[in-house]
Amino acid sequence: MTDRKCIGCGKIKNRDEMIKVTVQKPHGDIVVNGNSKIFGRSVYLCYNKCCIENAFKKNRIKKHLKSPVGSELKGQLLNEL
Repeated sequence: MTDRKCIGCGKIKNRDEMIKVTVQKPHGDIVVNGNSKIFGRSVYLCYNKCCIENAFKKNRIKKHLKSPVGSELKGQLLNEL
């Protein structure tokens, strides 16, 4: 079992129960819910609007990924719900 921590609320859950956001290594593209074969920095979020809002409000996604994050990513994450 592989557990991950949500950057929105801090709860630890199985990674299959979470949204994965990854910055691909070579090009810097941001991929939502990519498979585990994608290499790069990743963050995890609960399937919860509040967690997504918190992660953007406190710039946690940008800090953890060490990459600029566009506002369209927030809409894409909310569509995952």
